[in-house]
Amino acid sequence: MSSRAIVDELARIVRNDHVVDDPTLLAAAAVDGITPRWLIRASTIEQVSAILSLAWQESLAVVPRGSGSALASGRPSDRVDLVLDLTGLNRVVEDNPDDLTASVEAGLTAGALAARLAPRRQWLPVDPPAVAGRTLGGLAATNAHGPLRARYGTLRDFLLGVRFVQPDGVVTWGGARVVKSVTGYDVPKLMVGSLGTLGILCELTLRLHPRPEAEGTRISTFDSTEAAAAFVARVLDSSLEPNRVEFVNGAALGRLDMNGHAPAAIAISVGSVEDAVRDQLATIEALARTAGGKAEPASSSFWEAYATMRSDAGRVLALHVSTPPSRLAATVSAVERALTDLVPGERAVIAGCAALGTLDVLLPETAVPMAVPLVERLRGAVAELAGHVIVSRAPLAVRRAVDPWGPVEPGPLALMRALRDEFDPKRVLNPGRFIV
Repeated sequence: MSSRAIVDELARIVRNDHVVDDPTLLAAAAVDGITPRWLIRASTIEQVSAILSLAWQESLAVVPRGSGSALASGRPSDRVDLVLDLTGLNRVVEDNPDDLTASVEAGLTAGALAARLAPRRQWLPVDPPAVAGRTLGGLAATNAHGPLRARYGTLRDFLLGVRFVQPDGVVTWGGARVVKSVTGYDVPKLMVGSLGTLGILCELTLRLHPRPEAEGTRISTFDSTEAAAAFVARVLDSSLEPNRVEFVNGAALGRLDMNGHAPAAIAISVGSVEDAVRDQLATIEALARTAGGKAEPASSSFWEAYATMRSDAGRVLALHVSTPPSRLAATVSAVERALTDLVPGERAVIAGCAALGTLDVLLPETAVPMAVPLVERLRGAVAELAGHVIVSRAPLAVRRAVDPWGPVEPGPLALMRALRDEFDPKRVLNPGRFIV
């Protein structure tokens, strides 16, 4: 089909004002420096299906977009013909308060869902930075998570079912709308973290949680990372049931206007009934003293400030480092040595889930020129600790110079390629972004 015929067909599928081919507006929608030929805003799953069917027939490269907050992650796109805006799919399809489940369209923001659930004290405990403005489909596609992962897990653990559109336009259902379901291949979890390369999520059925009656937070500061890691080990070996167990380094404390002179701190929150929260906080304080630290109460707004700090600090360059929790101190030391050698004078924010050994290294724009050698250095050091490093956000030049995903073992790589070949042999969806 000619370009004019494609535009006419797209206009037939959606309203004319939802098809953008104005050069100025398209330039603003560029992905990895590539300006799309069209920008389309869909508002129903049927429209998404028809758009992908056309793209499949014409071998057009489609980039699905929610809030657009994760477009600087992954490998640079190979091709971008059409950017598909999914924010029009923003309805609550089914709400079951008694069953603690809800089915929502993928373009609904996490903030909108939270506002709906708040009056009945229910929530979806997924809290990456800037979560309120992010779409639920985007959170699933990027496997975004935050401090609450320590207790509740990630979105994979809340996803009961999905409706998604395959690259050829076929609408597919996977999973169920109830908590208990028959066994079978877990398609919903396959979609989580796939960056929209296997299908476009249009509807998600989510398992919700009741909000704790009470919650409290203690910030424990230590004179060394080793002492902080020893404290975490004591916490994990205790009967405590924390919601969050976050490591923060001195630079992070400084940004939070806290004790920036301490080289390490652990922020722990607990949520339960009031008596249990009080008892657990007292236990945390005692464990901190035993480990040579000092625990102090945090303000009620601490976690909002923490999320804002992480979002601001990682706006340009962010690395995700994962190692076993038992190697927390060694991992932080390896990161700090690399920073001292390669980016002297810069104080990077290092923060993340100490209970799981997942840390984010958040760097300023001045560190971008040394980003490639820094990533290579860290990958070598962390590999010796049974870990890996992912470039979770970086300018285009960095993502072109170094593979954001790093090395992948042959077995998992072959499996991912087989799945991609099965779902999208034409490479219609987000070509180039993921590992395969």
